[in-house]
Amino acid sequence: MTTTSPVTLLAARPEDHEALGNLWLLFRHDMSAWTGAVPDPRGRFRDDRLRSALSGDPDWRAYLLWRAEAPVGLALVRGVRGEVRVLNSYFVVAAARRAGVGLAGVRQLFAQFPGRWEVAFQDVNTRAVAFWRAAATDAAGSAWTEEHRAVPGRPDLPPDTWISLTVPV
Repeated sequence: MTTTSPVTLLAARPEDHEALGNLWLLFRHDMSAWTGAVPDPRGRFRDDRLRSALSGDPDWRAYLLWRAEAPVGLALVRGVRGEVRVLNSYFVVAAARRAGVGLAGVRQLFAQFPGRWEVAFQDVNTRAVAFWRAAATDAAGSAWTEEHRAVPGRPDLPPDTWISLTVPV
């Protein structure tokens, strides 16, 4: 990674919770194209993963991706105290995509927690497929695997694709 990254990954502070909530809505809106999820009667999408990441649970972390003075993405990680970290949610706003922001953020995130990682995405989201395969190769060379796993509690959805890799120290 170069020293002039297009993005800075920072752990979320309490004052960042509103920005995270707003980015979460954008993320869930984008994901609705693949999951079929619709907002509740208040116009909000399900946010249990975001609430978990902001709850103070020491096994979760929430991050914002910043470009200049603007929050341009989020990352939610669970399992930070375990043997395998799960990149539970990762999002970059459309205006910042295809400019190296996503990969720079992933590099910074993986560098904070070397070791085993898992990332899930949907095969129908072809951009995510290409991105996560490239990110896995960037982090671990050819030493990563991919498998399909059923979505818990959602037999109506196709299985998620999971990439597993080990980020070297």
